[in-house]
Amino acid sequence: MDSLTPVFKWAGGKRWLVGQAENMFPHTFRRLVEPFAGSAAVFFRIAPPRGWLNDINHELMETYSALADNWKAVAALLKRHQNNHSHDYYYEVRGAKPISPTSRAARLIYLNRTCFNGLYRVNLKGEFNVPIGTKSTVLLPSDNFSAVSELLRKSKLTSVDFEEVIDKAKTSDFLFVDPPYTVRHNLNGFIKYNERLFSWSDQIRLRDALFRARSRGVHIVLTNADHESIRDLYRDCISMNIVTRQSVMAASSAHRKLATELLILV
Repeated sequence: MDSLTPVFKWAGGKRWLVGQAENMFPHTFRRLVEPFAGSAAVFFRIAPPRGWLNDINHELMETYSALADNWKAVAALLKRHQNNHSHDYYYEVRGAKPISPTSRAARLIYLNRTCFNGLYRVNLKGEFNVPIGTKSTVLLPSDNFSAVSELLRKSKLTSVDFEEVIDKAKTSDFLFVDPPYTVRHNLNGFIKYNERLFSWSDQIRLRDALFRARSRGVHIVLTNADHESIRDLYRDCISMNIVTRQSVMAASSAHRKLATELLILV
């Protein structure tokens, strides 16, 4: 199967990386496993014969499952969202609580494509609260939901803790690992968000799980923050490379600067 465009634009997503990093990916492997799926950019770029996508974000994984089960129904609802899109309609959908998995999937894709910067953020009640953005196109020329559905049907889709997934990765699996970029000294600028979801102790737990997987013969590529605490945490890895990306978190493109991340062959 040819490469596919990810369904979601996702903060921290790795669309920008896949072209830079493919030479570090194994040429042959049994299955691609992503314990922090997000937009699953590597999964859709490689289009593996077998995969396992996992993310603690249940709403995201439910959307992938809905696309696998009935992409035509999701696409039909997205067409309706596109026809009705407006400022008031966006906030009406944002405040809605659809009952069916298909409707919830279409809602999340619609909000992701029309909200500010493709962010995913919820309040303390678990309600999506990102304001409307400038983009109004819901169905994109790059969409190939039929192929996306086919690829997802060949994959395991879960929403569990990352350690459970990594500990079940087997010899000759390829683990692509893209965790939240929490650092030891809380200097990454998103610490309130990241600390609540992914603490420094989780970074250590992740490192330990990856090293256990490495001892079982699992191929592992990890992305993480370009920070001294991460360098120290993975000082015993095979290789560590600096990769550059354009920061997309600033509201204005004029204020977006180049940022560096670590690409680690564990």
